Amino acid sequence: MATAGTPGYQLGQTALLVKVPEAEPLVKSWRDRFDPAAAAGVPAHVTVLVPFLSRSAIGPEVTAELRRIFARYPAFGIEFLECRRFPDVLYLAPQPETQFRALTSAVAAQFPEAPPYGGQFDDVVPHLTVAHGQEVNVLDKIEAELSPRLPVSAAISAVHLVTFTGEQWCEEYVFELGR
Repeated sequence: MATAGTPGYQLGQTALLVKVPEAEPLVKSWRDRFDPAAAAGVPAHVTVLVPFLSRSAIGPEVTAELRRIFARYPAFGIEFLECRRFPDVLYLAPQPETQFRALTSAVAAQFPEAPPYGGQFDDVVPHLTVAHGQEVNVLDKIEAELSPRLPVSAAISAVHLVTFTGEQWCEEYVFELGR
């Protein structure tokens, strides 16, 4: 059940994400206005897997397995070169995206009970959401202001497990990528 003011989020729901603080100066003001995840405490990020297991299912065995999975992948650099869209979503596209796809595939293979986005999509496209649920003219305006300020480069060195508390998302674990 979703909590009032938190569309679609379930108490105890978890997610695995990669924070992208380098993008915050560019996207924060837009995300604060047009991305419900930002209002719920989620920083600029690229999702690895959501929803993951319920919070009650995450114990030492699960966290140890996540550490093993992520340790197999080296830290990497990315660039956000352009804006792209899904229906009613404007996002920054990470390049290259192969590392994000590999992380998602590895977690989904180890935890088949938690398919990315609940199995809703055949192809999980790595992205950093800027605006969600907006009319085309709003997305056009945001894109026109963002595009000239790209690219944004970022160093990716960890995956974060966050949990929804009923009001906002809180970080619980940080899994360092291998070096």
